[in-house]
Amino acid sequence: MALFKTAKRSEEELGGYMRARRRAFSGPLMFVVVVVAAIFVMSVFFRVEDIQVVGNKHYTAEEIIRAVDIEEGDNLFFFDRFAAVGRAFSKLPYIEAVTVERSLPNKVVITVEETEALAYLQLGDEKWTLDHNCKVLGKAAAGEEETLLPVVGMKPGTLMIGETMQTEDGGTETVEYLAEVLDQIEARGMAGDVTRIDFTNPDSPEFDYGGKYTVVLGRHDKVEYKFGMFVTVLDMLKEGDVGVIDVSSGSKAHFSPN
Repeated sequence: MALFKTAKRSEEELGGYMRARRRAFSGPLMFVVVVVAAIFVMSVFFRVEDIQVVGNKHYTAEEIIRAVDIEEGDNLFFFDRFAAVGRAFSKLPYIEAVTVERSLPNKVVITVEETEALAYLQLGDEKWTLDHNCKVLGKAAAGEEETLLPVVGMKPGTLMIGETMQTEDGGTETVEYLAEVLDQIEARGMAGDVTRIDFTNPDSPEFDYGGKYTVVLGRHDKVEYKFGMFVTVLDMLKEGDVGVIDVSSGSKAHFSPN
């Protein structure tokens, strides 16, 4: 009897051991099956079927889609949005901001913000366009410079399309100053009245305004405040006044009639 009970207990222990082994094996197996099934579902059912581009003006939707490097049939989940944004910046210099968003089950929305050419540099026989951040956008098209602000007195180094301009000596101070000046001109809606920006003296650049005034900016500080002073003086001048508006001190403005 004791022998029978021992044999029965051993059989039960063996059965329990086998069931435990099956459970230990079936757990990982089930996980693998679930993962494989999920990948299969994503690869089959989440294919890109609709690509929408929003906010584009300079570039066509097709140009942006090619730069992002996405096409119908691509897998929505395996598409690297961060790499796509990088490709757009490197290929399309007029792109200032871009986002790529997935919209399940099969749509991608590419939203872009484009910059605009604001100024140009004369380099030999060529005119190179810049945006308000001094990013080089490319060579000016025929007649395009007529709507842009000429920048004189700068000595640029190698101009790389899509990159911020650098000076001949590789410095950044003068470029940063020019960018702040361009930004103020654009933000205050002055682009149509500024006829020239002169950085011949980078320690005291100036610009011509309205065909009547030369504005002296002085050293690189308080740029926004100096433009504010310039606007205040401009409002006080009479229609026939012509001369120099000096805001270089950064604390007060002075008008010298011609």
